[in-house]
Amino acid sequence: MASDRSLSPELRLIGFDVDGVFTDGRFYLSDDGVESKAFSTQDGFGIRQLLQAGIAVAVISGRTSKAVDQRMAELRVPHVIQGCKDKVAAFEGLIEVLGITAADTAYVGDDIPDLPLLRYAGFGFAVGNAVAAVKAECDSVTAANGGAGAVREICDFVLSVVGNKRP
Repeated sequence: MASDRSLSPELRLIGFDVDGVFTDGRFYLSDDGVESKAFSTQDGFGIRQLLQAGIAVAVISGRTSKAVDQRMAELRVPHVIQGCKDKVAAFEGLIEVLGITAADTAYVGDDIPDLPLLRYAGFGFAVGNAVAAVKAECDSVTAANGGAGAVREICDFVLSVVGNKRP
């Protein structure tokens, strides 16, 4: 692991990349140009638990996908930023809106474009199938791969450390 940082028990925001984190990194493209992705229902339940515990959830992706819009709407994820060229700036904007500090945040990624935000957030998670450079920089690496329970593993861990923040 890259640092001695620990997950803040005051965690207020966790951000997630999508491709390679919520999915296995593949997307299906039909002859008609329609894209589809596979999401885990168990990951979705974990996200709902975070939201119920009062922890803000954000999705920040460099790509844009209608499937992501639909899935995040189903999960009631309030902060969905797609087609993002500067993930750190987007995350900083959320931190400002929420009135929190970077120390009370975490981010989950799997590939090189996630590194700046993984370094910026108070705690960095890599999924099991992340590239080696990302794993080396993160504070924790999941046993599960993206799209195969990694998000749920992170949600369960976060809730074990943070607990229920709702009044």
